[in-house]
Amino acid sequence: MKKTFLVLLALICSFSLFASGAGEDDGYTFATNANWPPLEYVDENGDIVGFEIDLIKAMSEVTGVPMDYVNTSWDTIFAGLANGQYDGIASGVTVTEERKQTIDFSQTIYQVTQSILTLKENADLTDAQSLSGKTVGVQMGTTGHFAMEEYPEVEIKAYEDIALAIEDMINGNSDAVVCDSVIASDYVLANDNYKDMLAVTGTASETVEDIAIAVEKGNTELLDLINTAVDTLRESGQLEELYAKWNLI
Repeated sequence: MKKTFLVLLALICSFSLFASGAGEDDGYTFATNANWPPLEYVDENGDIVGFEIDLIKAMSEVTGVPMDYVNTSWDTIFAGLANGQYDGIASGVTVTEERKQTIDFSQTIYQVTQSILTLKENADLTDAQSLSGKTVGVQMGTTGHFAMEEYPEVEIKAYEDIALAIEDMINGNSDAVVCDSVIASDYVLANDNYKDMLAVTGTASETVEDIAIAVEKGNTELLDLINTAVDTLRESGQLEELYAKWNLI
């Protein structure tokens, strides 16, 4: 009886250890909205590429911790983080005081302003005041959207992704698009389809925005891992190499 009990006890303990280890996560997944070249986008081969995608891969390499990414829509990206669908967000996320209330941010990985992107013939649209009475396209829920909401005399057209806003402007349904400077520059400097017709004519806000990786509030383990990895990449020169690769100047 005693021997049988000890055997059963050993089996129960072994099962408990196995069950507790089965749910442990051996890596991290980051959400991205792959509509923001050169930060993250889908290339002609259907692959998700970009600066932040390379950054995730580089962080994984220097830490030895598996890190992956998943493409998701911008309008649900923060809710997905709160619901535990992924561990972090690497998608051109601007650090704001409002967002700090519900999520934590890594150190800054890049800085942007809000640029005015328009057809070359609209070179007079150089600042927010010049957009008065104009129709301006933005991606909904972005800092470009928030910036334009401060000007009630501007008619805002909000889209699910920035590419739709730009295409609609080209089709004559708006006068300009306001978006992150790095996105605007990419459409003008690195996109053969648009560089002859579009121009970055000015800025819609003088505020310089910090871009960082977002994690769930209180997830200090992942936050420390990200910050240590970014420090390592910065000190080794690899971060500068990624900036150069993706024309982030």
